[in-house]
Amino acid sequence: MTFKPTRESVNQHALPDWYDDAKLGLFIHWSLFSVPAFAPFDGTNLADMMEKQGFAYAMKNSPYAEWYLNSLRIDGSPTKKYHNETFGADFSYFNFQKDFEAQSADLDMGKWADAFLEYGVKYVVIVTKHHDGYCLWPSQYKNPFNPDYQSKRDLVGELAEAVRARGMKFGVYYSGLLDWTFKTYPISDDEAFLRHRITSKEYTQYSLNQIHELIERYKPDVFFNDIGFPAGVNLNQLFADYYNEVPQGVVNNRWRQFEIPEGVEEEAAIQAALEETGSHSMDENMMDFGNHCDYVTPEYIEVDEIQKKKFESTRGVGLSFGYNKMETEAEMLTSAELLYMLIDLISKNGNLLINIGPMANGTIPEMQGKPLRDSGDWLKRFGAAVYGTRPWKKPTAVTADDKRVRFTCNGDTIYAIVLDDRIASTVTIKDWDIDDTSKIELMGCASCDWTKDENDVTIQIPEGMQHELAYVFRVCKK
Repeated sequence: MTFKPTRESVNQHALPDWYDDAKLGLFIHWSLFSVPAFAPFDGTNLADMMEKQGFAYAMKNSPYAEWYLNSLRIDGSPTKKYHNETFGADFSYFNFQKDFEAQSADLDMGKWADAFLEYGVKYVVIVTKHHDGYCLWPSQYKNPFNPDYQSKRDLVGELAEAVRARGMKFGVYYSGLLDWTFKTYPISDDEAFLRHRITSKEYTQYSLNQIHELIERYKPDVFFNDIGFPAGVNLNQLFADYYNEVPQGVVNNRWRQFEIPEGVEEEAAIQAALEETGSHSMDENMMDFGNHCDYVTPEYIEVDEIQKKKFESTRGVGLSFGYNKMETEAEMLTSAELLYMLIDLISKNGNLLINIGPMANGTIPEMQGKPLRDSGDWLKRFGAAVYGTRPWKKPTAVTADDKRVRFTCNGDTIYAIVLDDRIASTVTIKDWDIDDTSKIELMGCASCDWTKDENDVTIQIPEGMQHELAYVFRVCKK
């Protein structure tokens, strides 16, 4: 169908099956911030830091290395101290462009895409422009303050080609609202964040032009906007343009616009917004959404129940999105933790967009790559319980010995996945209402004998079972 620039029309865009089937995507945060590769670290993720210590503290001590430039601009921040001691107080963040382009010159996007295949991801989303404003493609729309502030090499296009050649979908992230080349004061508190949401006509047009350029040039299967979008832009027109260009594409929910009502002064609108909602600390990242979207994008959170709206949880393998050399293997998800997170999310109608932060030269740190490879190996053998599935009538259960169980289904086939790398000779899954005539198979092994006591199902485990990160029971009709 041809979409029109109205909410009613774009709301008719159905979530494409490929996205619902994919389950696992890869996020890539890689840009100038990958050169200093620093953020202070105390073991707390940003969401918890905001909740427990407040927005201002979180901005000053952000564990996100990709926020290096903002942190650098905050007096007394650990990043400013590190930068001055390491590079010198007169060394501009924008000087990292030369280093980034030199270090990344020999990166082979085909080798990246080969690695991503091993991870078992079905789509790849790269940050094309983060809040620091640097573009990973040679845009025809030049930054008005620095026309050369973009890659001469089309890193976005090269990755798109490599990813698609290997059967994966390709997506782009774009910082639609924040660009720290247009505003030089830091986001240090709630009020400063609101002020950054008020954009000039020049930036509004610049951002809109680049959005359309990304759509027309790369036809991204995923368009992941971040933080919000300038007021005054008709988002329904933008979404209609995107869907008409990429009918099977998807857009996320982070497009919130901060409108100043007609006749209200800017200062009065800001104070009214602060009084009405309190903190404005990235609330568009959560499960609520005000504009049209195909899915919502919570960050570093878990959900308890099956969600009616499709969602995609995103987080780093560690606690930063950009590469942070201060993190150690202890801060990374283990192979089991990553896999269990994925399985938990898909049982509740979610996808996982897991992030890597490569070094400036494109090297993927082993402590990030290993858990992805390990979970990818499991998915090669047991992916039928993940890809193409949907939530069952309930997402969770436990075994008699308190191991976690998650359910998925594909048609009449039910998958019960035990989230543990050890399994006894018998497994009892409590409160599992399956048909008495069902056939149960331990995937990768053999059919199982089983009994039912009320709704507790006890399964006899066949001999010769191999050790796995998680164990999958497939239930189907005899």
